[in-house]
Amino acid sequence: MKKLSLKELNRASVEQFKNQEKTPIVLVLDNIRSGLNIGSAFRTADAFALEKIYLCGITVKPPHREILKTAIGATDSMDWVYYENTIDAIKALKKEGFQVLAVEQAEDSISLQNIDKEPFTKTALVFGNEVKGVSNEVMKVVDGCVEVPQFGTKHSLNISVCLGIVVWEFFRNWKYKK
Repeated sequence: MKKLSLKELNRASVEQFKNQEKTPIVLVLDNIRSGLNIGSAFRTADAFALEKIYLCGITVKPPHREILKTAIGATDSMDWVYYENTIDAIKALKKEGFQVLAVEQAEDSISLQNIDKEPFTKTALVFGNEVKGVSNEVMKVVDGCVEVPQFGTKHSLNISVCLGIVVWEFFRNWKYKK
């Protein structure tokens, strides 16, 4: 077995990426503290050709050295917008026809393995602060909640890991169940 070279991967240029069909998923980052986690979100969003990233509240914006360190150029390819208030971002997304789902441990959450969207709905996934999670105010205005099942001793996953797991599951449902 031979690893593929970067050339053999045949990835799109930034210009080609900007013009290709996007996955109808956006990320909403609700007061994320770590620029490294934000950079990872950009890189994951690029990998799955998501529509956009909404940076909200205290979430830092590019160019920021921690974001750039983990995004490795994805801040150039991914469209993003900043909202001072996460609820304003959610209201704008709902007007655009997005279903808004928090990714959180909450009453009546849907376990990720039970997400099966046919037909797929444009979806905004809200990820919360590393310590406090998705804010209570935001939880009151989302359309629902998705939870990643966990079986160990820790109460949560790192946001970048959680984001990758959740985005893959939604992407898989969109791309391969058409």
